[in-house]
Amino acid sequence: MTQELIDLRASILEGRYEDALIIVDELDWMSKKGTLLTIESFLIRMLIHLIKNQLEQRLTNSWAASIRGSIMEIKKRNLQDNKTSYYVNQDEWDSMLEDTLEQAIRDASVEALNGNYTSFQLSEMVDRNQVIITAKSLLFLTYSHSIKELAAVVDDFLTQVPGGEDWQFGRQR
Repeated sequence: MTQELIDLRASILEGRYEDALIIVDELDWMSKKGTLLTIESFLIRMLIHLIKNQLEQRLTNSWAASIRGSIMEIKKRNLQDNKTSYYVNQDEWDSMLEDTLEQAIRDASVEALNGNYTSFQLSEMVDRNQVIITAKSLLFLTYSHSIKELAAVVDDFLTQVPGGEDWQFGRQR
């Protein structure tokens, strides 16, 4: 990005405004791409824990914290600087979830069910549709709740996933 800023400065000083605008567009694209990659990494982290929850039918404090933390970070990063628009709109999560779910299944195979299954085996066991429905429900909370109230709303939501009630009342297995 440093070279782009040097080129932008030179273009402006030399009066090459069309070149400068092209560089500004490139910088904007680079920034958006970086934000989307960060969102994707939090999305994968959340999916891994939703997969583990689905397969093991339980929820641990650690998993809840990872899911909650991922949603909080996605909320923070998804809102653009203008505070009125998003990098990923509500109707755009499907493709992103489909793109990241397979990686999340592979990564979850290391920990889910004590790591006793390969990613191939785990892939056969996961109800992908249910994981996506749960993930979208969590993601949609980021559009309707402030960052201040979001953690509590996510915790309330998590009481409804398998093992969530046991987690809520400290009856984890």
